[in-house]
Amino acid sequence: MNHIFEIIDKTERKIRLTNKQWSHILKRHYDMINYQEEIKDTLKNPQKITNHPYNKNSRYYYNYLKHKQNPDRYLLVIVKYLNGEGFIVTTYFRRNVKWK
Repeated sequence: MNHIFEIIDKTERKIRLTNKQWSHILKRHYDMINYQEEIKDTLKNPQKITNHPYNKNSRYYYNYLKHKQNPDRYLLVIVKYLNGEGFIVTTYFRRNVKWK
C-alpha cells in the first residue's frame, strides 16, 4: 500500500497516512488539501491528545492554528492504533477540543 507519509508521533509510535485514506479525507474535507505539513506537526507536537470515550484504540490529536481565518481553528487528526502502529482515519478543523 502506498503511503503519503509515515511519521513517529509524540508518543513515539509510528503513524501512517495512506493514499487511499487521503483520498477519502479529501472527499469529505477538501479544505485539508494544503495542510499535510500541519497534520504532521500536529502528530509530532500536538497541543492536546484526547482519548475517544468508547474506542480505546483511537486518539484525537489537536493543534490550534491561530493564523487560520475561519473560527474552526483546531486541527484535529484522528488516529486509530492496531498492533502497535497507527493510521490516520480522518482530519478536519473544529472550533474546540472534544473529550477533554
